[in-house]
Amino acid sequence: MSSGWLRRRLLPGGPLPAPRPPAPRASPVPYRRPRFLRGSGAADAPRRRDHRPVRSPARGRQLPWDAGYAEIINADKSEFNEDQAACGQLSIRRCAFGTEEDQEWLTLCPEELEAVVEGLVPTHPPMNLSGRCVCPSDPQFVEEKGIRAEDVVIGALENAFRECDELIGKELEATGQVGGCTALVAVSLQGKLYVANAGDSRAILIQRDEVRPLSAEFTPETERQRIQQLAFVYPELLAGEFTRLEFPRRLKGDDLGQKVLFRDHHMSGWSYKHVEKSDLKYPLIHGQGRQARLLGTLAVSRGLGDHQLRVLDTDIQLKPFLLSVPQVTVLDTGQLEPQEDDVVVMATDGLWDVLSNEQVARLARSFLPGKREDPHRFSELAQMLIHCTQGAGDSPPGEGQVSYDDVSVFVIPLHNQGHGSSGH
Repeated sequence: MSSGWLRRRLLPGGPLPAPRPPAPRASPVPYRRPRFLRGSGAADAPRRRDHRPVRSPARGRQLPWDAGYAEIINADKSEFNEDQAACGQLSIRRCAFGTEEDQEWLTLCPEELEAVVEGLVPTHPPMNLSGRCVCPSDPQFVEEKGIRAEDVVIGALENAFRECDELIGKELEATGQVGGCTALVAVSLQGKLYVANAGDSRAILIQRDEVRPLSAEFTPETERQRIQQLAFVYPELLAGEFTRLEFPRRLKGDDLGQKVLFRDHHMSGWSYKHVEKSDLKYPLIHGQGRQARLLGTLAVSRGLGDHQLRVLDTDIQLKPFLLSVPQVTVLDTGQLEPQEDDVVVMATDGLWDVLSNEQVARLARSFLPGKREDPHRFSELAQMLIHCTQGAGDSPPGEGQVSYDDVSVFVIPLHNQGHGSSGH
């Protein structure tokens, strides 16, 4: 089973001057989603229990969805910035590729998928799937490293994100468009839950007595050292316009010669230096918290797309600093003994901007027990969480914050997962 989303971003203006609006085009080219993200048509779209196609409320697009596994709610979308989410079921088995129904997968993985399945069969995946002994006369020379089955799944997810990023880049280049997205994916396989994240969305596990983060946001602040080290190794990426060093504040001309705190890529702490003229350049990472921007432009440090994105009025590309490889968290669901109300909540940053992990867990624990006979209770919980970001009546007491970002929420029940129950 797998679920996830690709989230389109509206780039913040940041501290740089706002760009001039582009001249209107007579016939704009609409963005066409990659083949592996598109359905094959209304006739093939999965349906709810009442046989109605599932559609995104904002755009009326059909979403691939297995209603027995996860409930999806999307908030209304703005015209220029929207989140797109999809959830579905994937059966992994050995088969001969080439049939019509396999064509979508051939876009990304003609051979890799079968290799992953073969590698998962043994406890320790062999280096050669053929089982051939490379050098029987010298077993010590060819002794293999201890590689676990879950390492094969993690590698498959990492490669899938990279291939997806390359494919998005090719399609955007072909259509003459620009743009990017973050991605958060959950895969349930052989009693383990794999959560892959590249961006600022978040997934948490909610149990009766515990809230467990399943992902971590990637922002310019959280990946400061990686970004600074890249600028250290390839200083030409900054084109002499930025300084890779971090200071407690933006330096001014009056600071020349003064002794100030700073830190570089090799430092987790702070040290002192005398300010030089090169230190007065615009910082590689500017601002802090939600206002932190990479090269004054981007609020995230991992994601897909944005191959043509440049700093305003320069030829400096952001893509070298924007990593498409996700961080993968593995949860052994077989050791959880999940209860009926245990769920995984996946949501874009619009939810987490105004609600903490504990607040979302508190809302879920108070909502689900009284709705156990309602077959749509997980989608109703997702909808209620979205309403809380708009200052609705269900908002936590004392919390008056309102999210002005788009919000998408997954609520995935864990109870009976993997036990062959109907619809799961």
